[in-house]
Amino acid sequence: MAGSEFQPLAEIEIDDVKPERQGFTLTGSGPDHAEYRLDVHFEMPLDPRTRTVLGELLSHSDLTISRRAPGSLTAALRARRDRAHQR
Repeated sequence: MAGSEFQPLAEIEIDDVKPERQGFTLTGSGPDHAEYRLDVHFEMPLDPRTRTVLGELLSHSDLTISRRAPGSLTAALRARRDRAHQR
């Protein structure tokens, strides 16, 4: 992520990691005391050992969710539109 192009939306401390069929569901709370959930899906099967290791790593992690600043998003969409019209 490049410096000022992205704005942090939430910093989340992971409280629980629940294994799912092809990934994990992470839940946690942010400094705003809101509860957050993130679903992580893998397009490949995970063997039991990999699932255990990933679950343990994710349970000791924090997440920062960021988004592109609105002005940058508008510029990116315009550039994409302009490239499409040039074809």
